[in-house]
Amino acid sequence: MPFATLHSEAEWQKQFSHSGRRTVLTVGNFDGVHLGHQRILGRVRELATQTGSIASVLTFYPHPSKVLRPSQSPPLLMSLDQRLAAIEKLGIDAALVAQFTVELARVSAEDFVRRFLVDTMAAQSVLVGGNFRFGHGQAGDVNMLADLGKRWGFTVEIVPPVTQDGIVVSSTAIRSALSDGRVDEAKNLLGRCYALAGTIRTGTGQGRKLVVPTLNLSTEQEMLPKNGVYATEVILQGKTYKAATNVGLRPTFDGKRVTIESYLFDFSENLTSGPMEVRFQTRLRDEQRFSSPDALRAQVLRDLENAKGYFAASR
Repeated sequence: MPFATLHSEAEWQKQFSHSGRRTVLTVGNFDGVHLGHQRILGRVRELATQTGSIASVLTFYPHPSKVLRPSQSPPLLMSLDQRLAAIEKLGIDAALVAQFTVELARVSAEDFVRRFLVDTMAAQSVLVGGNFRFGHGQAGDVNMLADLGKRWGFTVEIVPPVTQDGIVVSSTAIRSALSDGRVDEAKNLLGRCYALAGTIRTGTGQGRKLVVPTLNLSTEQEMLPKNGVYATEVILQGKTYKAATNVGLRPTFDGKRVTIESYLFDFSENLTSGPMEVRFQTRLRDEQRFSSPDALRAQVLRDLENAKGYFAASR
């Protein structure tokens, strides 16, 4: 069945209530769809296949912290569309995207389970991590969920966390790695390179004129790696190009806002629009202010050689 994204309980019931099929589901925000999420989603798909159920996800938009603690809300690793696309790739059949509001936050743990998992999604099995909390004030935990499952006829499976190089995989750990520029570590926790996606934006032209020609990325993603220069891969028009990318303020030119500029190897087109994705492989250096455009250009040429060396060694 094609992947279905539903945005209300009524939409879900209209789509699935007539099928007579129950769901195997998990609940969460899934920011980053990292290795820990992938383990849970893989188990959802496996169990749904075994039981002939609908492999499902219940997620929320906006992120609850944006509503409840906006000043403390962390920058998100993914947009909603990116999350859903990654979930679909893992073989999930359908996602219910619940609109998160203050009113929803006030729903009791028991009412939350009855309303979403039982009455709407007809849960047969619910898979969550051991620290899963739900309902008003996060009063519900996995023990309560298991008790409610016994009452309403669904099983609960606790999926253990994933550990990589001694680090428990989490969205928080990935944000920490990216904030420090440790994109190699973020890659290990995600199971893929951290990527920024968006569209090509026309720059000031200073880089092309004075340094080297680059493509500028405009993205709505909130979590940017630490300012600096990186070896990257850039996806354009279905092709992958090796590249060097600068994330930062362009201090040599007294920049006032963060830009994401990529120099692509073996690429000579002068594109000014279209989709673009930058995948971060490794960090090359911090961003620096140089005494002149010529000094910057000399360093950029060294950066390009260092990026080429990284890719050559990675073959």
